[in-house]
Amino acid sequence: MAKILVATDKPFAAIAVKGIREVVEGAGDELILLEKYGEKAKLLEAVKDVDAIIIRSDVIDAEVLDAAKQLKIVVRAGAGYDNVDLAAATAHNVCVMNTPGQNSNAVAELAFGMMVMAVRNFYNGTSGTELKGKKLGIHAYGNVGRNVARIAKGFGMEIYAFDAFCPASAIEADGVKPVASPEELYATCDIVSLHIPATAETKNSINYALVGKMPKGGLLVNTARKEVINEAELIKLMEERADLKYVTDIMPVANEEFAAKFAGRYFSTPKKMGAQTAEANINAGIAAAKQIEGFLKEGCEKFRVNK
Repeated sequence: MAKILVATDKPFAAIAVKGIREVVEGAGDELILLEKYGEKAKLLEAVKDVDAIIIRSDVIDAEVLDAAKQLKIVVRAGAGYDNVDLAAATAHNVCVMNTPGQNSNAVAELAFGMMVMAVRNFYNGTSGTELKGKKLGIHAYGNVGRNVARIAKGFGMEIYAFDAFCPASAIEADGVKPVASPEELYATCDIVSLHIPATAETKNSINYALVGKMPKGGLLVNTARKEVINEAELIKLMEERADLKYVTDIMPVANEEFAAKFAGRYFSTPKKMGAQTAEANINAGIAAAKQIEGFLKEGCEKFRVNK
């Protein structure tokens, strides 16, 4: 019997935990819950004898991996996994997975909620604009990007996408216009929706030069990662261009400066909310449990993200 720990400082919904438990116990394994633990010491104690861990935004670093002597797999319930030290996991012979696609619709819907709010001048009583007929640029055409494109069609938008790793033919097959570079995407589109991961190549890549290519009245929407934004350069650009707006689901380090300088042109959620729906919560948690059981029982590594 394997021991599977759900370590979530920000817990899953009760219905999601119920679904996870059904998967785990149905496979003959034991489920252990560690919720709202606050102190890292509690996590270090809990991982000592577990075979698998399900997390959300919880940090799994070398110290946690050192403490988890029996650990075989960590699954991040969600798409992003930069809260897991992949190199350390590989060194400890621990498989790391994410659950791609489970939160995608939730994030895409939030992106559109933020778009509508921004083009309607944050509901301040003044006349805004419509999304219909606007050129929407999708920066990274993965699971979330595809859902953004699907929703954008309903709004009657003209849709473009750039993804260095997705064939243009696949983008065209969805009725979306592929572009050859980020520069072309930003120069073409009235609104750009960001869906790139935070990697060595992408961190600080959304900068003065790139965003500065956007047409007058441009809107940048970030439901990806705050690390991809060069905050100092974006502030400089918005100081120079009073027509630009920025809305984000990841509060910037310089949030107070953005808010003070760009009232009516800037908004950040108080915490990352893209995946904060009942449906996404349930889907990601149950997917994580199924992937763990598939790995432990059958050696399935389909969603492995470390080497």
